[in-house]
Amino acid sequence: MGKFIVRRFLSLIPTLFLIVTFSFFLIRLAPGGPFSSEKKVTPEVMANLMHKYHMDEPLGKQYLRYLGDMLHGDLGPSFKNKDYTVNQLIAGSMPNSMILGLSSLVIAVVLGIAAGLIAALKKNSWADYTAMSLASIGLSIPLFVVGPLAVLIFAMKLKWLPTSGWITGRNGIKTLIMPALTLALPYFSSIARLTRASVLEVLRSDYIRTARAKGLKDSVIMVKHVLKGALIPVVSYLGPAFAGIVTGSVVIEQIFLVPGIGNFFVKSALNRDYTLIMGTVIVYSVILVLMNFVVDILYGFLDPRISYK
Repeated sequence: MGKFIVRRFLSLIPTLFLIVTFSFFLIRLAPGGPFSSEKKVTPEVMANLMHKYHMDEPLGKQYLRYLGDMLHGDLGPSFKNKDYTVNQLIAGSMPNSMILGLSSLVIAVVLGIAAGLIAALKKNSWADYTAMSLASIGLSIPLFVVGPLAVLIFAMKLKWLPTSGWITGRNGIKTLIMPALTLALPYFSSIARLTRASVLEVLRSDYIRTARAKGLKDSVIMVKHVLKGALIPVVSYLGPAFAGIVTGSVVIEQIFLVPGIGNFFVKSALNRDYTLIMGTVIVYSVILVLMNFVVDILYGFLDPRISYK
């Protein structure tokens, strides 16, 4: 197990290297540039701008320079956000996105597993139909529809929650409720459906029949055998879901005015802010590969039949 963890961790390095390399060159192959939308300036001023950001150098030299700076933890200056570095912009916004993403993921996991478990144990009952209907609705309606509807109902009509803002404002934790629940909806739906299908499959397996034949209590069977095996597909889903819930918060952050990294992700792409695009891509890539790494490790604890040789 220890050797597998080390090998799997070391394999993350070439993965991230390839992501950074492809992203660097693909961004620069796209039409336009960070200064193409600026007002017309003299060739001398444009030459000074290009020289300041080392964009007058050969592409290969730019890449090696960026790679060297990145390895030292420097993601460079932002082309459009003057007097700010990419590190400062990400450090100031990423914690907000992480708070929103983690809150949504916890809600989705707890409610999704509970709903899927109830639906499986009460198969073909009103509880099963209700839970799966909610899951279908959550997967069918996009977030850019759910978000404004939530604002209309809970903020403007019922006046239970603020329309927008963040936890650092005067409304405090109330501002987190609507965006977290809205963002959690599609992930709750997927986890509920996965849990239901997996629990039903495990309940039909031979080792569950053997456990019942031995006279084990239903509660013991559910906790020690059914849940442990049924959670494997859910854990597989959580790896990319964690990265997706952070990157997917872009829409929610725009609707509820959350000061997260999603705002910079969108603006950097529109403005061709090369260094900021690269910074957000690297952050999202690190989250994705690390969560997949954690998922691979959890496999062994959930299912002893899985071999890491």
